Amino acid sequence: MFSAVAPRYDVANHFLSLGRDIAWRKATAQALRGALERPGSRVADLCCGTGDLAFELERYSAGRVFGTDFCHPMLVLAKRKAARHETLFLEADALALPFPDNFLDVVTLAFGFRNLVSYAGGLKEIQRVLKPRGILAILEFSEVRGLVFGPFFRFYFRNLMPRIGTWISGVAGPYQYLHDSVSKFPNQQALAQLLSAEGFQNIRYVNFTGGVAALHLAEKASHL
Repeated sequence: MFSAVAPRYDVANHFLSLGRDIAWRKATAQALRGALERPGSRVADLCCGTGDLAFELERYSAGRVFGTDFCHPMLVLAKRKAARHETLFLEADALALPFPDNFLDVVTLAFGFRNLVSYAGGLKEIQRVLKPRGILAILEFSEVRGLVFGPFFRFYFRNLMPRIGTWISGVAGPYQYLHDSVSKFPNQQALAQLLSAEGFQNIRYVNFTGGVAALHLAEKASHL
């Protein structure tokens, strides 16, 4: 499914979000700036797709940025864009990462955590590769509230977005999956509770565009 939409992935994302996805990624990188600017820092963007968040992270990095994804066509596009960057892209499953224990200062996922076959398994693997007190950042679709914007967005997301996504990508199915998977995904509070249950600390989140997306930040415990 991800391979099928890869050629039009960036165009569809920017169009369907009215360009807000670009701002959300920039805000995510800025929120991590302190950690990224440390000399020798190492950050991995998991489920990196075509690399847009990894390139934003690279802007502030004083060390090494990695991008991983299990979808080969996405990585082909990311590596093509990487000719202007220094990010190292690796083909890998987020549940079995090619990094040693306690290796990374920061792990990010932008709109990829929702697609993991096991949330708990993914968080355990992230804890393995993060250094003690390392930072996890999850940028993901979330719950939109508000008496006016909430119903409007849910109507758009349920009825219009799958059709527009199919029209742009030329592939039927993936953007209906997007709606269905987001509908089942934990909301802001539930995701924070999941992170806490898996041992992460100092958990906080910020909503973007009324809750269309939310950025969760958490730290690996110092004793793990």
